[in-house]
Amino acid sequence: MFELSIPGVGQLHCEHLLLDCNGTLTCDGKLLDGVSARLQKLAQHMHIEVITADTYGNATTTLETLGCDIHIIPAANQAEAKRDHLVARNAASCIAIGNGYNDALMLKEAAIGIGVIQQEGAAGIILQHADIICRDICDALDLLLQPKRLAATLRR
Repeated sequence: MFELSIPGVGQLHCEHLLLDCNGTLTCDGKLLDGVSARLQKLAQHMHIEVITADTYGNATTTLETLGCDIHIIPAANQAEAKRDHLVARNAASCIAIGNGYNDALMLKEAAIGIGVIQQEGAAGIILQHADIICRDICDALDLLLQPKRLAATLRR
């Protein structure tokens, strides 16, 4: 479990890390450098799941070595599917990371929603719904690996 005390907010207890795939963990269907090692470290503390529409049709093979659960969602109602997946795991125990329009509801409902802006860009709506915006996935994962950074960003 990932635990953190955030000044002015309180104690955070998160069991799940929910991640978007395309534009977040991958670019043009290829896993980004540095992601695998960071997720392996985080997997010691949290259950990691990737929720994807699988734009490139290769999510399972691309992510199979990461040791996380992979959930491919249908083409219709993707934002709602991602949000519902999070809610089914108890949103208050989830951290979510994504970049797309279909990630916005998931980011909004998570205990901590982290938006990333990378090579594939980011939907403007995530700026409204995420608690934190990072320039890339490695920076976002490093917030979890170095929790004082996270506390410093979210303290009130």
